[in-house]
Amino acid sequence: MTKSPRPDGEGTSRLSRRTLFAGATTVGALAAAATVLPRVAEEAPAAEVKPAPVKGGGYSLTAHVKQYYQTTRI
Repeated sequence: MTKSPRPDGEGTSRLSRRTLFAGATTVGALAAAATVLPRVAEEAPAAEVKPAPVKGGGYSLTAHVKQYYQTTRI
């Protein structure tokens, strides 16, 4: 009987090249799936509602509104 080139106790690992590549493939597939799946967005806090002005003031004739009115004239 010929002797093994390895001493007893060494090389008895269950991790073979096939299981190493299978594990790496599984990890790669999971990473690809995680990047493709949509993310769950956190709810943004609700914007504070400003109270309505007591004496109007909701509409103001500003410079950009005046410019718009000038562009709509025929």
